Amino acid sequence: MNTHHYSRRAFLRGTGVSMALPWLESFNVWGDEPKRNKPASEAPVRLAVLFSGNGFHSKEWWAKGEGKAMELGRVLAPLNDFREKLLFVRGLYHEEARKGNIHSSQTGNLLSGAPIASGGEIRSGTSFDQMLAQTYGRSTKVPSLVLGCERSNPSVHKNYSMLYSSHISWSSPTTPTPLELYPALAFDRLFKDEVTPGDKSVLDAVLADAQDLRRGISSSDQRKLDEYLDSVREVEKRIENAGKRGELQGWRPTLDKPNIKRPADGIPQDIGEHMRIMCDLLVLGFQTDTTRITTLKLNNDHSSLRFPNLGVDYMIHHLLSHSDTADWLKVNQFFLQQVAYIARKLDAIQEGPRTLLDNTMLMYCSSMLTGNHDASQLPVVMLGGAGGRIKGGRVLDYKGKPERQMCRLYLSMMDKMNVRLPKFGDAAKALEEV
Repeated sequence: MNTHHYSRRAFLRGTGVSMALPWLESFNVWGDEPKRNKPASEAPVRLAVLFSGNGFHSKEWWAKGEGKAMELGRVLAPLNDFREKLLFVRGLYHEEARKGNIHSSQTGNLLSGAPIASGGEIRSGTSFDQMLAQTYGRSTKVPSLVLGCERSNPSVHKNYSMLYSSHISWSSPTTPTPLELYPALAFDRLFKDEVTPGDKSVLDAVLADAQDLRRGISSSDQRKLDEYLDSVREVEKRIENAGKRGELQGWRPTLDKPNIKRPADGIPQDIGEHMRIMCDLLVLGFQTDTTRITTLKLNNDHSSLRFPNLGVDYMIHHLLSHSDTADWLKVNQFFLQQVAYIARKLDAIQEGPRTLLDNTMLMYCSSMLTGNHDASQLPVVMLGGAGGRIKGGRVLDYKGKPERQMCRLYLSMMDKMNVRLPKFGDAAKALEEV
């Protein structure tokens, strides 16, 4: 038998295409990888993470009760219509984020729980949205869409890089995922017309790699490989013919092309318009199944945004956050209105027996509870059902309990998308209640 050593996760690869191999005697391909017994007709689970900086009004971020009877504080009032699909999570935190006790040190590891470097150095941890993008995201044209509505700040504040305040999504410990601030460019990334792997046969794309592989395996495996490639080609033909006859079975996206015009070039000058367009692109990316993972940073932590659209133009967001004024509450509610807008659009899209919201996990969070840097517990609200895996209409309170790491929530969320890790950040087990 040939003694070549191949990865246990072996693929044939071509331009923009990878195709997993069957079991071959020459090497272990599948190994002990778990099988996913998921019906082909079931819509995929999507993840949306929304963030706004500087926390919330200290007296109006709360929820109590359950189901239709759930009561929400005034910050969360825009979500009243979604109480039965809402999960309010209280008391989780990151131990590492409390060490610097300033905006940068509390934001740079929000989605990872990792230690972050000071002294102007850039080092955090891969965020859980990008962990999902590296695995679950391979199924779509865009593995993850990372959007923002405020430019990154490259300065240093109290010995910590302000890039930590500007990015919540990290592709690696030293690489914040680039933010797309321009709606038109985000639209192009999702929908720009170009030749994609779907425009040609998968086998044509990986043929050269298959030929190289064939030379290094046993004659018995060569026959198996040929049979496998022939069977894939046959399936391709059947799918193509079924599509022409309108007989393609199983789940399909509700849209096959965008139903809105390409946004204008540049960044909208009105912050409300900017956020709303980004919200529309998030929904459209999910609806067309162009991406299943989107992170939308509505503003930076330590934000300099002003809100003339709300009649609040006299003070930047960061300074507003240091007092519980009526204007601060107005700004808080403005951010929640964006969350509600996305939820309402997702809930209006039917995907079989569920809505797109039912098939989504939409998490909204900030890196501190209030503007006075209180990171002893993080504000978290979740909407959607993760394809029937999450029950809404509940308040989960972990305040005062042991093992209240925020990363336990991330382990739970990754599990809902069939990405199961033994550990993430400072957590070794998921939250059973989620």
